[in-house]
Amino acid sequence: MPAPMKQTVRRSLLVTSATLASLALAAPVSLAAPSPSPSASPSPSTGTSASPSPSTGKSPSPSTGKSPSPSASTSPSVTPPANMSSVGGTRLGQAGTQVAIAGGAPVLPKDLTARSWIVADAESGDVLASNNAHWRLPPASTMKMLFADTVLPRFPKNTVHKVDPKDLAGMGSGSSLVGIKEGETYTVHDLWLGVFLRSGNDAVHVLSAMNGGVAGTVTEMNEHAEELQALDTHVVSPDGYDAPGQVSSAYDLTLFARSGLQKKDFREYCSTVSAKFPGETTKNKKGKTSRGTFEIQNTNRLLSGDYDISQYPGIAGVKNGNTTNAGATFTGVAERAGKVLLVTVMNPAKTDHNEVYKETAELFDWGFQAAGKVTPVGELVAPKGAAQASAQPAAHPSSGAGSGQAGGAGAGNASGKPVASAVTDSGSRGVWIALAITGGLLVLLAGGAFLVNRRWPLPDLVRRRR
Repeated sequence: MPAPMKQTVRRSLLVTSATLASLALAAPVSLAAPSPSPSASPSPSTGTSASPSPSTGKSPSPSTGKSPSPSASTSPSVTPPANMSSVGGTRLGQAGTQVAIAGGAPVLPKDLTARSWIVADAESGDVLASNNAHWRLPPASTMKMLFADTVLPRFPKNTVHKVDPKDLAGMGSGSSLVGIKEGETYTVHDLWLGVFLRSGNDAVHVLSAMNGGVAGTVTEMNEHAEELQALDTHVVSPDGYDAPGQVSSAYDLTLFARSGLQKKDFREYCSTVSAKFPGETTKNKKGKTSRGTFEIQNTNRLLSGDYDISQYPGIAGVKNGNTTNAGATFTGVAERAGKVLLVTVMNPAKTDHNEVYKETAELFDWGFQAAGKVTPVGELVAPKGAAQASAQPAAHPSSGAGSGQAGGAGAGNASGKPVASAVTDSGSRGVWIALAITGGLLVLLAGGAFLVNRRWPLPDLVRRRR
């Protein structure tokens, strides 16, 4: 059989299995999630195998349908479910490490301790390797990627909002805050900087209030997750704070990042290293009022660096998180030599400082070296709407670039040349270079239905430089 035909058949089978899995997993989380098996997980059929990552937690997994408590005494099970979702490919639903090493490909890092992780090509959607990719776990503030992808297009960035006390109601104890004050006015641009840089739950709640309230926003987020085929996800709180029943997976978080990166503003915010944020209005002895600013810095340590970790070359976002139940979580995107990778890491067992970033950096290094030398073990599926639109004869892969729509896949720069920019709005700092990465779209017809393998070019993807 010719090579192109083999590739077509492989893609067709992957998408068909994903479609069937989507139907099977459309039930509520409490019913669709399988219980973890007390026996050893089946060994992966890979070139290299690894057992599930260790953990100190002994409580029932959120995958059992029992709601995880936000208290410190509960955490996900030490053992992943034996059967997980197969969206994106059957191997992604298997427990343990999935990788198919070919000739000349490097072996995976030996010191990975995360319960779940995934390395994927951000544009083609190929999953290069994974570990328990569909394990439903508490996501922490990485859930803010879905919040941003859902709500960000609703309001122009120059929209001004005066904060009402009820806007800040309902935040969890110990929430991360950017420092929003009641009675003060902020632009939407300010609020999104607070969400992405400081992971401010206060900024999330104000934006949710503007969007009609927390309850309505949560409903919209769950609907958007279903549209993205992120079927492991159940949203309870829009900010990612530990809540009973709130779960996602490394696979789904990667889908959220990939969708969000189609939006120009999303790319700007998630790649901003530092910015000026409005302070509190004060009045001097003469009755004159003034309002200063204070600096906020991105808590993504692969972007901003720290005393024990350097800024990762080519990093461009996207979001980190850390709570009692979730541990440390992170999804990052980076570019090297024209290759754009997404890596998600959830809950490393090692408690070393910045461990989640260190393991992410190792997986990025491996992914860039292994690209083109491994056989993909699955793929990141396209949103339902993007698949349907791509099946239409008039669909064009460059339409909608930077339009803010989740399915937009345009190049964003017809010349194909890098576009330079300098300082962003409201004092946001950092020089960034926009990339014009073009890509194609493969539409497959099999069994009387259109089957889609979607390339998502990332126009204007920013690369951070010191």
